[in-house]
Amino acid sequence: MIELKNITKIYDLNKNDQVVALKDINLSINEGELIILKGSSGSGKSTILSLIAALNKPTSGEVIVDNKKISKLPDNFASIYRRDNIGFIFQKYNLIADITVKENILLPLIPLNPDADELDKKLDLVMEKFKISHKKETLVKNLSGGEQQRVAIARANVNNPKIIIADEPTANLDEKLSLHFIQILKELKNAGKTIVVATHDPLFFNLDFVDREIQVSNGTITI
Repeated sequence: MIELKNITKIYDLNKNDQVVALKDINLSINEGELIILKGSSGSGKSTILSLIAALNKPTSGEVIVDNKKISKLPDNFASIYRRDNIGFIFQKYNLIADITVKENILLPLIPLNPDADELDKKLDLVMEKFKISHKKETLVKNLSGGEQQRVAIARANVNNPKIIIADEPTANLDEKLSLHFIQILKELKNAGKTIVVATHDPLFFNLDFVDREIQVSNGTITI
């Protein structure tokens, strides 16, 4: 489903302080797989995620998703690709503190201009699934850390994306909330999602439902 072919990514190319983030890597991810990218900060994990999501373009090589080359999409088409295919779960959630849970979850649907009935149906479905319905009209800034986590996961799933990308999702969580997040990942995998998680949290290592752990180090990978 996802293929990175001979990918090199250099930031600030042709400048004195250029950074080689990825060095000629190759990676294939099958539909329905749950992949853990593990490695220290700065190893290249987040860059891999950004390429899969078409947030960044490789310096050389190709990114192919569902047999479509996405690595050179113009920005407007890259936005459509993300909207239709990718659900993001960020380290700091990237929620908007001064609007409600409902409004945060619905943000990815705004470009689709759906009718009110469709909005309500999708909202109710994900809020119930991730147990946040009781906070529907609460401002995000008044939520606990665990509640914000569930809002972020609900938002990532509101448009039923094929691919879930999680970048250091437990970096700001205690062990209890981290284990809860891992259980949700298992449920998402069982629902057929393709999931790529970048983390250095040892709680993710050696889980029985993870398909592969891939070590990322100094811009290279070891499968």
